[in-house]
Amino acid sequence: MEREKIYLSTIDPQAQILARAHGLGLEIAEFCTAWNLEEHWQETEASVRQKLAGIPRRVLHGPYNELFPCAIDPRARELARLRYRQALAAAVHFGADKVVLHGGYNPWLYYPVWYREQSAQFWREFAWEIPEGITLCLENVLEPEPELLLDIVRAADSPRLGLCLDVGHVNAYSPIPVLDWVARCGESIRHFHIHNNAGDADTHSALTEGTLPMEPLLRAAAEKCPEATVTLELPQGEGSVRWLEDHILTEECIWKGN
Repeated sequence: MEREKIYLSTIDPQAQILARAHGLGLEIAEFCTAWNLEEHWQETEASVRQKLAGIPRRVLHGPYNELFPCAIDPRARELARLRYRQALAAAVHFGADKVVLHGGYNPWLYYPVWYREQSAQFWREFAWEIPEGITLCLENVLEPEPELLLDIVRAADSPRLGLCLDVGHVNAYSPIPVLDWVARCGESIRHFHIHNNAGDADTHSALTEGTLPMEPLLRAAAEKCPEATVTLELPQGEGSVRWLEDHILTEECIWKGN
């Protein structure tokens, strides 16, 4: 994978500095919380615009708190639809070409069959609202197996809808190894969230601090979904960026098959 496909999340307060220094993009995380789309829009917009200055490649992470597109209550689905529309509008405003949204699976609320069928219906309808030039990427969180989201994306059948594979969530919440997720989802993956953990909690640890086999994972991603982009979703990314420079972004780069 080329340097141009790598992004840093603004959950790291130094992300914009690192992105400028290393020629990386930014994933805007400020709108994970919906109030920044409304009552705190003005100050958040100004802050985000300052961070983005001079960084042309952008992804936007949309809101997820209390949002369930497969909700039983139709008013809850309407809330999800409203927030997702706001996220898409923000993406257009900031020039982002991808929007990441959580799938919304909660095993304590929904049976898997309900989640699949109702989510597919929601996204099949909503996909028509995705603006041209933007790809909406559904991210796994508590999904135990890749087919839960993969079946939804396939059923929605839209070129503007794909997957965001969060490898840390896989490691913490799924019994299926992350390399199997990559193999089974393949080119349906349009974006990755990369971070590590010990397998027992979603700690968003540095790339070298956890049980995920990072180099084999990146090699598999390059082979199975070569067009996908990657965000380092880390609260402190400097050490992991240096690791990428030393191990990935070199002339003998594993992204190039060496």
